[in-house]
Amino acid sequence: MPHAPQDHIAPLLTTEGWELLASLGPYKEADAMAVNQELRKAGHPAELVAAVLTQSRLRTRAEAKFGEFARQMLFTQAGLEQATRLNVAARHAERFAKAGILHVADLGCGLGADSMAMASMDINVTAVEMDETTAACATINLMPFPHAKVLHSDATSVDLDGVDGVWLDPARRTTSTSGTKRIWDPEAFSPPLSFVEGLAATGRAVGVKMGPGMPHESVPAGCEAQWVSVGGDVTEVTLWFNAVARPGVRRAALVIGPQGAAEITSGEDFDGGPAAAVGPVEGFLYEPDGAVIRAGLVADVAGMLNGHLVDEHIAYICAPELRDTPFARAYRVLDVMPYNVKALKAWVKANGIGVLDIKKRGTAVTPEELRKQLLPGKPAGKAGKPKTATLVLTRIGEERVAVVVEPVSA
Repeated sequence: MPHAPQDHIAPLLTTEGWELLASLGPYKEADAMAVNQELRKAGHPAELVAAVLTQSRLRTRAEAKFGEFARQMLFTQAGLEQATRLNVAARHAERFAKAGILHVADLGCGLGADSMAMASMDINVTAVEMDETTAACATINLMPFPHAKVLHSDATSVDLDGVDGVWLDPARRTTSTSGTKRIWDPEAFSPPLSFVEGLAATGRAVGVKMGPGMPHESVPAGCEAQWVSVGGDVTEVTLWFNAVARPGVRRAALVIGPQGAAEITSGEDFDGGPAAAVGPVEGFLYEPDGAVIRAGLVADVAGMLNGHLVDEHIAYICAPELRDTPFARAYRVLDVMPYNVKALKAWVKANGIGVLDIKKRGTAVTPEELRKQLLPGKPAGKAGKPKTATLVLTRIGEERVAVVVEPVSA
């Protein structure tokens, strides 16, 4: 696999390189040139300085996923993009631990995030990575964990004798000197989904992390599919087979936010489950979390809220009363207007709106373009802080509407 120049880590795998990297704390991007010149002036080779500065930047970016561990790890750009957040990796590991799995092969371990989580639970881990640079990073990252070892090998050819669990995070990007590009076909992943299904057929406990946009028709029969969102961003769908799949659960949405984690599950297949009623825009409008939408559980959440959909094909829920839920963002409905740009411009002007948040679903309107039309030139409103409003653009049957709402504090 070709690597971008910034992924060259060989200079860091020396005593001088590692010590220099450890001595360099976070720095502002605007200071990069000055730091570069300072290190060069101190006598460090240009190649080493470039590698250290790049790795320091990656470590800073990685703190969002790895917290304080990031400052002791090595990264590649593509590896960091696909790496599992540690708080999610801990949940993956917990599945194997609860199932009593003793030895997991992490096939396509990447930078080793999931292996780190499993090894920390005293599970023996064989981490396998085909890309040499990424395998070197994983070796460094897993050094503190005696229960883990790294193999530089093709994941599809590893001997699995004595292994009772398998975890996979297939490569879903191609890397070149110009950057990375996402792959969408599960059979083009490395390893492909058919290989995963073959492993599951052996009876082993198998979990595989897939991209959250995976269509329902591509989800194999006989597994549990769990979509995960972190801080409002849908990060993955994990397919669980055999001992790590929960009985009676076909699909699930796990929502992780500042208040903790919450999950909604269904035993029905993707074409089953309750049908939500359809009704008017009223009371409170709820915007379901992306994991709920991806898992096809919008109707289930509507039932929890004693609410209804505003259109059977659109994931907006309305309910007459406000109910606290981790599965949807709530807005108070203030007004409902037909979608008409001229009328909306008059509404913006009449109300002195200077900042406009526009949400949309089920309509081809581009919020950025509409915002330019409704707020031309300087913000409206009196001197001081401009007045803020939120518009939800959607469709009810064939009619396009604009709903004026205000967010309800969590």
